[in-house]
Amino acid sequence: MLFKDLGLHPDIVSGISEIGFETPSPIQAAVIPFVLNHPQDIVGLAQTGTGKTAAFGLPMLHLTDVKKSVVQSLVLAPTRELCVQIASELRKYSSKMESIRIVAVYGGEDIRKQLKELDHTPHILVATPGRLMDLMRRGKVKLDAINYLVLDEADEMLNMGFVEDITEILEHTPSTRRTLLFSATMPQEIANIARNYMQDAQEIAVGKRGEAAQNVEHYFVLTKNTVRYEVLKRILDYYPDIYGIVFCRTRMETKEVAEKLMIDGYNADALHGDLSQAQRDAVMNKFRIKHLQILVATDVAARGLDVNDLTHVIHYVLPDDKETYTHRSGRTGRVNKEGISIALVTPKEKMSIKAIEKAIKRTFQPLEIPSAMAVCQRQLMHMLTQMNQVTMHPKLHKLLPDAYEVLKDVSKEELIAQLISLKFNPLLTYYEHATDLQAMMRKEPKEEVKLSRRERRIADKGETLRLKINRGKNDKMDPRRLLGLINDVVGDRSLSIGDIDISSKFTFFDVPKSAVEQVMVAFQTSKRARGVQIGLVKGTQGSQKSEVKGRKSKVGSMRRK
Repeated sequence: MLFKDLGLHPDIVSGISEIGFETPSPIQAAVIPFVLNHPQDIVGLAQTGTGKTAAFGLPMLHLTDVKKSVVQSLVLAPTRELCVQIASELRKYSSKMESIRIVAVYGGEDIRKQLKELDHTPHILVATPGRLMDLMRRGKVKLDAINYLVLDEADEMLNMGFVEDITEILEHTPSTRRTLLFSATMPQEIANIARNYMQDAQEIAVGKRGEAAQNVEHYFVLTKNTVRYEVLKRILDYYPDIYGIVFCRTRMETKEVAEKLMIDGYNADALHGDLSQAQRDAVMNKFRIKHLQILVATDVAARGLDVNDLTHVIHYVLPDDKETYTHRSGRTGRVNKEGISIALVTPKEKMSIKAIEKAIKRTFQPLEIPSAMAVCQRQLMHMLTQMNQVTMHPKLHKLLPDAYEVLKDVSKEELIAQLISLKFNPLLTYYEHATDLQAMMRKEPKEEVKLSRRERRIADKGETLRLKINRGKNDKMDPRRLLGLINDVVGDRSLSIGDIDISSKFTFFDVPKSAVEQVMVAFQTSKRARGVQIGLVKGTQGSQKSEVKGRKSKVGSMRRK
């Protein structure tokens, strides 16, 4: 099947032919004819990079009446970057259509510029929820005439806290509209939107629900926390032509890893929430045009980043949930290209791999830490391939006679050895003194666990500290639920929880002194602890009880099972 066989307007077919569109992707082949020939709403389940923009954009353009000066179609996207990208793609598709007007509105840009653009009413409006709500309050955007509504990357919008905005926007649209919802996953909130705001929605899925992209290979590498960065470097060195994203859990971790990579000479930069919009745009633009080889990013900062040629996604630390892993790994292997997803995990974290495998219906293959010699061999072959493919600059011919004269007594073998030495002596010197990471990981995991517990006992000297969370009896909290929550969030079953005191609004509990940071960071970064605020009860230790109003529920030295 070709695009010209789908029933699209000839001007659209002409426009997309100029940008190389001939054969539709699976999601395009399923969605486009359905939208053109059926009145139902659609829930489209497909990974990022499968061609969703054309899937909803081409029929949207086909159904637009340019003679009507009203907003006929609305596309909601979670981020400024995705919003701009969708509008740009729609303009490319409609390059042969006359008089069609497409406008993008989003946060992070002077609203006065966007107000001016809206003086001439667009046929198609692409927007982020927050900025659209602002423009609606100002009376600058009216949605009472739209007949086509798209929610793109709906699960990401919900993760970013836009559920109330989306609900209000939907309530300002006519009930006669067509709604197309696209998502990589199907959490309960999206099912609720489909049930409450869509009519007889048809589900169209590429692959099985929740399943990871089929053209991505999934690997895990066993490491220790103490050498996690060294293992990352070893992997990057083993893939000299890598063009990928290294995902970190926190802003601080992202900054630290990116700074270390740059100091060590890698072509890398960071993307995180502390950057200004101008700094963020600069980093993303450099990455898109491949002036950067490695982007180190948090999950939130990378939302909306759309790059088709990524070779690798590396999980410096595994995410807390399968949906985040699916989004991360789905950023490679796009548009029918193959990709590689590599997770760095400690022996304790290895169990998390099993849960993700079950959810995404894919198997992780173990990947050994590349040896120093394997890295050097790989780098050598990469350099020789580049040498074999390089095109000589025309003016270089004028310089060659002098070079021939200097090297006339050097044999071919000697010349090759000297050229390779010039490039590889520093690399070989580095790896000559590098830690034998493979030997380190061949130690029995049990030995590491025993050592860790012994070190913890020595560090604690029996001391515990008291933490509190903003959940109490009013939230139906009890000791069993607390222990289950800690299990889910922290994921460390060797952790002992001491006395537990529960009031109406708060829960207090004792943890070993050495584990306080581990528990607090886990609660502050895990999606499983969404809405739960944790804090240290200052000036107290486990033996000093905080004063809690109401009846206490005390469980002494309780260990989770």
